Amino acid sequence: MRARDLGIAIGTLPTGPLNAITDVAGVRVGHTTLISGDGPLVVGKGPIRTGVTVILPHDGDPGREPVFAGSHTLNGNGEMTGLEWVRESGMLTTPIGLTNTHSVGVVRDALVAASVSGQEGVGLWSLPVVAETWDGYLNDVNGQHVRPEHVFSALAAAASGPVAEGSVGGGTGMKAFGFKAGIGTSSRRVGEEHGGYTVGALVQANHGRRERLAVDGVPVGRQISQADVAGPAMTSETGSIIAVVATDAPLLPGQCRRLAERAGLGVARGGGGGENSSGDIFFAFATGNRGLRVEADANAPRTFPLEMLNDDHISELFWAAIEATEEAILNSMLAAEAMTGRDGVTFPALPHDRLAEVMRRYGRLG
Repeated sequence: MRARDLGIAIGTLPTGPLNAITDVAGVRVGHTTLISGDGPLVVGKGPIRTGVTVILPHDGDPGREPVFAGSHTLNGNGEMTGLEWVRESGMLTTPIGLTNTHSVGVVRDALVAASVSGQEGVGLWSLPVVAETWDGYLNDVNGQHVRPEHVFSALAAAASGPVAEGSVGGGTGMKAFGFKAGIGTSSRRVGEEHGGYTVGALVQANHGRRERLAVDGVPVGRQISQADVAGPAMTSETGSIIAVVATDAPLLPGQCRRLAERAGLGVARGGGGGENSSGDIFFAFATGNRGLRVEADANAPRTFPLEMLNDDHISELFWAAIEATEEAILNSMLAAEAMTGRDGVTFPALPHDRLAEVMRRYGRLG
């Protein structure tokens, strides 16, 4: 189930054909999902409710053909590795990994191993971008159950086309606004009269307080309260969110950073606030300048011809990122079923019928 299956259309811009980050040509997504065990938590044994998601920026090797990129941190109580080199060079040179807080290291190292595998020569290096949110309410997060082979499987499974959402991959054990959540995605098309560009967003949603949940401006969290649909008692500030934004527009690194910032507005429209305990980190990359070949030899080109979108036309991309992020968060909840994890902790699904009822009452559905 997705928002549009219920008739909920966030914003005003049209979606891409799949309404997913993979509407940006060449982008591929892969998941490995780990679910096993029930009952009391035994660190190192489970229950396990976790996984890894990978995003590949194009159909080539980003280590040899990077793309321009930028990032933005709304609140930094979280981790996204590799950002110093992205800030310094303005380029993404690896796949992007998403997982749980205590598995960032193994995912990073596995992406390094994958990037240098089969490549001859010395001096090969890789600084992967890997981000996390904490799934310890449901998962044996301290057991560190994500292994290198799980990363390799996600890479092997990475594909264009529809993207699995909800309790999959890195989002397996995540929750949002007191409901089960996880991975969500959406896309927007802009500038069709000039050939058009696509902006896609993918989130790993693990944030938000129930009473602040908003859908297309409707205060859904106050209408479907904890008293109506009970979930676990949590602290007043809970969780984090990672958003990855992709576009085929010809953006330079500074423009990518600005696009990443707008993901935060999509989070805010849905009821997120970047609280003190939250890790809200956003990343954007642009495939509109392909062919930025990296070769450490005499054959390396001295210059690259580039195209740059005029900033006078970038605002429509900003709105595309805002709308796609907001809808991706909602899709992450609608696609997720209720899940019981360690110690019998259960996060309920966002009830589709109740959501439709509330949206209808506020005039958002016919």
